[in-house]
Amino acid sequence: MEIELKKWCSTYKFDLIKLCNDVDRSWIYRAILHDGKLIGNISIEKKHDVFEKDAEIGYMMSAEKYDYGYTTIAISHICEIAFNELDLKRITGLVYEPNKASRRVLEKNKFVLEGIMKDAVYKNGNTYNLCIYGKYF
Repeated sequence: MEIELKKWCSTYKFDLIKLCNDVDRSWIYRAILHDGKLIGNISIEKKHDVFEKDAEIGYMMSAEKYDYGYTTIAISHICEIAFNELDLKRITGLVYEPNKASRRVLEKNKFVLEGIMKDAVYKNGNTYNLCIYGKYF
């Protein structure tokens, strides 16, 4: 079986929209908008099998929109949606330890630090610990 991996471009925008909004999927994927402009994205993906009551959150914000509170608000909204729509008991957030801003937005949304995986992240030639956060329904 052969596949191609390509960077996203406007050619695929309608396919991406359909995929992200597919109601039969076990995830929630949303664009974050401010004043009608895209400033980031956020997602929650439900896990499977024995982990089916858990999901993982992921988010990305445009660098020029850091420190305005948009990520904190987006996390609050998507967690509410996920707990209502995905039949979850918890949501997991994984953040490398030095990323204090990302850790803080989870903590502001009542995510609790549950553990630290030593040397679990390798980024830009450096090894970091991975913080495991959990939020419960």
